[in-house]
Amino acid sequence: MDSKRIRQQFLDFFRNKQHLIVDSAPLVLKNDPTLMFTNAGMNQFKDYFLGNAIPKSKRIADTQKCLRVTGKHNDLEDVGHDTYHHTMFEMLGNWSFGDYFKKEALEWSWELLTEVYKLPKDRLYVSVFGGDPKEKLDKDDEAFEIWKRLAGEDKIIYGSKKDNFWEMGDTGPCGPCSEIHIDLRSDEERAKVSGKDRVNNDDPQVIEIWNNVFIQFNRKSDGSLENLPDKHVDTGMGFERLVRAIQNKTSNYDTDVFQPTIQFIAEHSGKKYGENEQVDIAMRVLSDHIRAVSFAIADGQLPSNNKAGYVIRRILRRAVRYGYTFLGFKEPFMYKLVALLAEQFDGVFPELTSQSDFIAKVIFEEETSFLKTLDRGLKLLDEYFAKNKAQNNAQISGKITFELYDTFGFPFDLTALIAKENGFSVDSIGFDEEMKIQKERSKAATKVDTGDWVVLRDDVEKTEFVGYDQLETVSNIIKYREVKAKDKSFFQLVLDITPFYAESGGQVGDAGYIESEGVKYAVVESKKENDMQVLFLNNLPTNPEIAVTCVVDPEKRRLSANNHSATHLLHAALKQVLGSHVNQKGSLVNDSILRFDFSHFAKVTDEELKRIEDIVNTKIREAIPLNERRNVPIQEALKTGANALFGEKYGDFVRVITFDNQFSVELCGGTHVQNVAQIGVFKIIAESSVAAGVRRIEALTSDGADQYIENQFKLVEEIKELLKNPVDLKKSINLLLDENNKLGKQVEKFESIHLQSVKKELISSIVQNNGLNVIIAQVDVNGAEALKTLAYELRGQVENLFCVLGCIHEEKPFLAVMISDNLVTEKSLNATQIIRNIAKEIEGGGGGQPFFATAGGKKTEGLKSALEKAAI
Repeated sequence: MDSKRIRQQFLDFFRNKQHLIVDSAPLVLKNDPTLMFTNAGMNQFKDYFLGNAIPKSKRIADTQKCLRVTGKHNDLEDVGHDTYHHTMFEMLGNWSFGDYFKKEALEWSWELLTEVYKLPKDRLYVSVFGGDPKEKLDKDDEAFEIWKRLAGEDKIIYGSKKDNFWEMGDTGPCGPCSEIHIDLRSDEERAKVSGKDRVNNDDPQVIEIWNNVFIQFNRKSDGSLENLPDKHVDTGMGFERLVRAIQNKTSNYDTDVFQPTIQFIAEHSGKKYGENEQVDIAMRVLSDHIRAVSFAIADGQLPSNNKAGYVIRRILRRAVRYGYTFLGFKEPFMYKLVALLAEQFDGVFPELTSQSDFIAKVIFEEETSFLKTLDRGLKLLDEYFAKNKAQNNAQISGKITFELYDTFGFPFDLTALIAKENGFSVDSIGFDEEMKIQKERSKAATKVDTGDWVVLRDDVEKTEFVGYDQLETVSNIIKYREVKAKDKSFFQLVLDITPFYAESGGQVGDAGYIESEGVKYAVVESKKENDMQVLFLNNLPTNPEIAVTCVVDPEKRRLSANNHSATHLLHAALKQVLGSHVNQKGSLVNDSILRFDFSHFAKVTDEELKRIEDIVNTKIREAIPLNERRNVPIQEALKTGANALFGEKYGDFVRVITFDNQFSVELCGGTHVQNVAQIGVFKIIAESSVAAGVRRIEALTSDGADQYIENQFKLVEEIKELLKNPVDLKKSINLLLDENNKLGKQVEKFESIHLQSVKKELISSIVQNNGLNVIIAQVDVNGAEALKTLAYELRGQVENLFCVLGCIHEEKPFLAVMISDNLVTEKSLNATQIIRNIAKEIEGGGGGQPFFATAGGKKTEGLKSALEKAAI
């Protein structure tokens, strides 16, 4: 049975059990502060478990894209080295929200596995929670009895709290779970040792394939447990592991999920899979990592140096490094796998198919960039080996290893491998210490202590947002909690009715205040936590149980609405000028600026920017009214041609924002102007690149644009005044630049003549010392660049040169050390070490290479002692 049919049979099975089949949520999470990526099938349903939202159906099933590369769920270093760990994987799942419980969940699991998929019953084992005296939790006898009837008592294993008690986090819903394991060993191995004894013992052939979680408790911040009002079921089955079991393979990578990719890699590398362990690991890494990177980009997360983007970049670089080292890919290759992947998932995850060209281009650019970095890192290692072999130091320090890891993206094992090839070892303890320091620093910076919600009203199922129509309400606080961060504490509260727009879709949240008993409490910001709208306040009303008056800052809302509506016009104008390939890749909208990121692989020219700006301003002058439609069925909205953003999770009903019929039609929950004339004016102030294949436009509207234009006119007037009010300003500036250029060339000529004179004087004053031609002097030259030029010219004319030069330029001291190459190797001299030592005298720092190094400092009076120190 092929993998596509296996997936479809799962969905069909639960559809026949009256489950609603829903789409996978995006891989990248937008409104969950506790997670960077979707790492489990239940993530998109957290609000249902927490009681913050009402499920579409009490029974739901899906296949969910998951990524486990951060936090406690981090499988990255195992990927490729074993047969069953992955970065990105599919989680097949079925859920019950206050409907069926253990009996149905376990019976259906057994039915699907043994009757539909025909997995042999004698190879299946199940585990149930064995209780925990410390938590005062009993054994899960109910699950035990069900399994006893279905599978037989000899197939049941009691598990610990670690293995068989699931928790969402430090706080929140939790409960016992029951896992299903399968023994894929040969009959000979099974005859020697029972599969029951191999469960949860890291046997790669005895693996968990399904977990049924029974959510019946709530973990409070003090660690105690309380019963939930409704009991839920949350199940997850690893798709790749299931396929392996059904296709009777010993590795996930031997199934039709991965083999097409692996064979493509084998063909293009000229190597065979299954003949060499390191080659096999590399092929598995590439076939796995391309999935994680491609799906993340498809869902809107581009590789970058920050947060989630950095994680994706590291995954890609890990793959590139394996391809470079073990498969011989010295040129970009990973991008070629995207088309194959898109074909494989066609009809399952359409976002991959529709964006395959864009994804491939982003990956190509990333590969190209990292291959250059990889080359630089390898050169750095070569220099380290050359230097330290001469000093009989055969170990790479933990600090250097961590620098390679952190700066050049070299995983520890790559540095260790290269070190071994060159007869070196690596200080693993020092590396671990550096990693620990970084993690502790990061952890300390982000540590927060979040208290339990104090619930004041439990009769309100969801906050009603009325902010599209009114900026002031009388509301009740449903619940609140205190959050203590490193240097401050604040309160979060949830209202039954709110006029405050919560940060979402790139638009920042509203600010304002709530008033209680005559006292105004500032609302600092408003954000979404999953589907819950949360207000942030520095102080809590004295009596939170009484009604409060909520008031949105009208000016901030007006300016934010101007900028948000302008982004819609800008998006449409970009498509019109640059082409239909343009799609939004990110945005920031607040009361002072709008920032819009979009897919495009070339710099937007000045002429194109002018056309884009003119189109937007023309629409503004046409005074087009807002056409807003609320609660439109999602499929109906998409049929109208509305732009839907990849990576966004839309509900069954959406809000459609239209300006000028079909010019701009978008699915959007943000705040907008009633008429585009309110925007006033639109002015682009910057265009730049933010990532491979993604450009950014920054622009101003309304008051901000007016002020910007006024400042530009004022600047022009000031320049005119400086130039004595010429008739033709542009001509006068060009004449001034020409004159400055001519004078600059004359200065360079005089400086060159002066430099030759200084060089001649220095050569005539050479002191010979133990075979070295020594020059140590303070010279009168024009700064660090002139000092460098002088040092290099001396190097070209003087053999066995040991040269230390200093100068003072614009009241700052500079130093340069130049040593002939033969002295670096024969005498073990190092310019970088020398410069760091003597630069202390000028309160500066520097660096360079073994033969040449420079430094700058603050203390001019220390230059003399620095040169004297070099002479010692």
